[in-house]
Amino acid sequence: MADAGVVARVADAVWHGRGLGARLARGALIPFEGLFSAAVAARGALYDRGLLRAHALALPALSVGNLTAGGTGKTPVAAWLVSELRARGARPAVVLRGYGADEPLVHAALNPGVPVIANADRVAGVAAARAVGADVAVLDDAFQHRRARRLLDLVLVSADRWDGRVRLLPAGPWREPLAASRRGSLLVVTRKAAPPATADRVVEALRRAAPGVPVATVHIAAAALRAVGGDAELPLAAVAGERVLAVSAVGDPGAFAAQLESAGARVEAASFADHHAYTAADVARLTARASGADRVVCTLKDAVKLGPLWPRAAAPLWYVSQRLSVERGAREIDRALAALLAARPH
Repeated sequence: MADAGVVARVADAVWHGRGLGARLARGALIPFEGLFSAAVAARGALYDRGLLRAHALALPALSVGNLTAGGTGKTPVAAWLVSELRARGARPAVVLRGYGADEPLVHAALNPGVPVIANADRVAGVAAARAVGADVAVLDDAFQHRRARRLLDLVLVSADRWDGRVRLLPAGPWREPLAASRRGSLLVVTRKAAPPATADRVVEALRRAAPGVPVATVHIAAAALRAVGGDAELPLAAVAGERVLAVSAVGDPGAFAAQLESAGARVEAASFADHHAYTAADVARLTARASGADRVVCTLKDAVKLGPLWPRAAAPLWYVSQRLSVERGAREIDRALAALLAARPH
């Protein structure tokens, strides 16, 4: 079986490459894209007509999802919404599919004490959340899970990977066409390293595709360096001029590397497939590569998996914390949260 990291890199090159080889590969995949598109349309029509049933949930729920295969920042946005709900007096729970061990661990790290329920059946997952005392649920990555009837859908689109092309799987990373954003309650453009002007172009494309659906923009910025397994913290500027081995198993490793480069680091990327389960052999290879670097830096999503495996004798492992700020649409986000809070059981 092909290595998942190799498959991910090949897919990324086909989806986002501009060379002749990438264009030819996308062209060869167009018939399969057509089949996938037909299947997506047929499934959507069955739900739209009530032939496939959407089930009521045990709690008012907000879904954080996207139209593409990863890389939009769902987990940090969902975690931020959970913290906002807690600050407003709610008892939220996170309900997710649980694909990859990292997501539940990341949510637990970002919001200690908040129940995290991993269940592919979101209907059963929300029932379990109510059973442990939650009064609202945040569904991480559930836009296509139409079986669960939630109150609100936040649909995320990444500015970092935006090129104006919408190619469905397998010819591109899109799970659904842009027009599917009309099902959303609020569309959220996320940016990490992309400039604000790129986010503005995505906003305009979404307004054309889904007129009448409000749009917000959030910036997920690299905030600080934190030691994995320790309490040390450094400003991100500490990487300026350093040779950094950037370790990531995320949907958009390029955006992570760009965040470090914007802080002045000279980055050598060690990228794995999204949700990669690190092994002792992976760690041995990474620590060997680390000998040529000034610092080893990963994402929180990687730190929760690498930390228990990282040798004490190896170079210290750091992760980049993220800070989310709302750049556009704060009022719309407040309205969404207020609607969820108002629907809580009394």
